Amino acid sequence: MDRRQFLQSTAAAGLAAATPWACARGPERRAGEPVPRRALGRTGLDLPIIGFPGLVVAGMEQEQADRTVARAYERGIDYFDVAPTYRDAEDRLGPALAPYRRKSFLACKTTQRLAAGAEDELDASLRKLRTDHFDLYQLHAIRTADDIEQAFGPGGAMEAFVKARDAGKVRFLGFSAHSVEAALAAMARFAFDTTLFPVNYVAWWRGDFGPQVVAEAQRQGMGILTLKALCRQRWPEGAERHHEPCWYEPVVDPEEARLALSFSLSQNATAAIPPANEELFWLAADLAGQVGPLAGEEEARLRELAAGFRPIFSYPAWRDDT
Repeated sequence: MDRRQFLQSTAAAGLAAATPWACARGPERRAGEPVPRRALGRTGLDLPIIGFPGLVVAGMEQEQADRTVARAYERGIDYFDVAPTYRDAEDRLGPALAPYRRKSFLACKTTQRLAAGAEDELDASLRKLRTDHFDLYQLHAIRTADDIEQAFGPGGAMEAFVKARDAGKVRFLGFSAHSVEAALAAMARFAFDTTLFPVNYVAWWRGDFGPQVVAEAQRQGMGILTLKALCRQRWPEGAERHHEPCWYEPVVDPEEARLALSFSLSQNATAAIPPANEELFWLAADLAGQVGPLAGEEEARLRELAAGFRPIFSYPAWRDDT
């Protein structure tokens, strides 16, 4: 089934096919309405089902960043995710978020694997973001066995994490990963509050990537935050690239995006962080109230579409059948 056939076959189901789901209010919702919310694991908090990717404001003039954050907050998106590696996003987000900081959930990350570096980077991020604490602080982009051994070993970053939590600099601790093996190893080493992990329909069905992490996170009562919901595959050779900074081919059609988000958020997830492209972020925000459990025909169509793509991640590694 090609893209045009897929979109034609789903048009009849369309946005009206969405049904009330978790905290969503169902198909009567329209673009511009507040984003639904869900519980975040065992934290006792709830978050909007669409988070704000801090990289969106990187490179913006401050006034534009202020308007973008204000618009998101007015839509009910009060979960903001950022990291020092996102260019100047911390510098832009700090002033933009200041009017809403007390009523928002701010998540930050570090790629530092040793305690001293993690502590220094945490303090620098707090200053840039003009806050005295983070609601969630995460080990960022853990991938390898070396990452795990350094972060969890003597003098590792987790020592700084626990120290910061005890000092009130952070409320909850989590990690982000792009490796099933690294995610499972991290969850075996520490009782994290959250995981931020790619939950993508192509990688899940074609690469067996994600079910293992979701199952273990659910078993532990963790909050599941997702990445890459609006992703198809790596850019095909010779394809014209668009929607920077996407390093993969993104889902841009609203109906396909609705189904892709529905799939990701159906995996016991609290929220999805869209691609750090402003157009795609607002697309996800506009669709938030229209996602829902995939009907049998919708899942079959999405599976058929996925069959034509090569997943960006696989478990345990790239395989001959992908």
